[in-house]
Amino acid sequence: MTGPHGPEDAPRVEGLRWGILGAARIARRRMLPAMRQAARTAVVAIASRRADAAAELAHEFAIPAVYGSYDELLADPAVDAVYNPLPNNLHAHWTIAAARRGKHVLCEKPIAVSAAEAAAMVAACRDAGVVLQEAFMYRFHPQIDEVRRRLAAGAIGDVRLVRSAFSFRVGRPDDIRLQAALGGGGLMDVGCYCVSISRLLLGEPAAAFATATFERGVDVALAGMLSFGTTTAQFDCGLLSPYRQFCEVVGTDGAIVVPRPFQPEDRPVEITVRRGDHEERLEIPGTNQYTLMLEHVAACVIDGAVPRFPADDALANMRTLDALAQSARTGEPVRL
Repeated sequence: MTGPHGPEDAPRVEGLRWGILGAARIARRRMLPAMRQAARTAVVAIASRRADAAAELAHEFAIPAVYGSYDELLADPAVDAVYNPLPNNLHAHWTIAAARRGKHVLCEKPIAVSAAEAAAMVAACRDAGVVLQEAFMYRFHPQIDEVRRRLAAGAIGDVRLVRSAFSFRVGRPDDIRLQAALGGGGLMDVGCYCVSISRLLLGEPAAAFATATFERGVDVALAGMLSFGTTTAQFDCGLLSPYRQFCEVVGTDGAIVVPRPFQPEDRPVEITVRRGDHEERLEIPGTNQYTLMLEHVAACVIDGAVPRFPADDALANMRTLDALAQSARTGEPVRL
């Protein structure tokens, strides 16, 4: 079905035309407002099996076409790219379906529920010649660029340790993040950020070890360690813990502390660089990291820009998540 307008009534737009798969909370709270701000970006369609939810979002964000199935949206020639915020266990199926329809894909993190699924997604998008971007929006924030510049310049000497944490308390017992069948769990929902930033700063790990507390088949609290040879990453994450986020990079000569690495919102952020007795506080202006990500995807599709974080990076992150999940269940370290 279509409404309030069908695809033939969709206004002509300049830039990348997006369709939204589902009426997920993150779409309403984060992505759709960012799409309003992003250059060369327009939302032309939304699909949901809950017609009332899709219609409500379409009205709120002036989305011209509403569909009752994801297949109908993928068949719409007015859609160039899709945003996939569906439950983790549906990422692979609908990303591959979108690629086969010639649609570029921005897929929520983690990209899949296993490295095998991620590999199939990467291959399908590569074969179709479409862009696949994992939605790790934090990587596009200027504070992360600043940390990487400082490390490359030797601001704290040789890096020896990255510590990070990301946790919060899920509000409802029926939340999809607490359902094993949907790919839930703390590692998949928030721990994936800690793994991502560890890899971003240190490269690919050689081994992984984790311990976890499981409830109803999902890890509600997990602590992990990644070995990078002479460097180590330590992190903890959870879904039934107080809200926390931070990242600390420790080197031979100092440390860099990022208090809000993953969800700085649009507020200014402050990074602290310590070296010996000297402490420097760097204020980074507020920005919308989702908008920056969307503008980069548009540049990749429209201008042929090289992706800053190609799909193979998402596959590598999934391999590390697989290793940590295996270790948490067996109690044994896993080599990568």
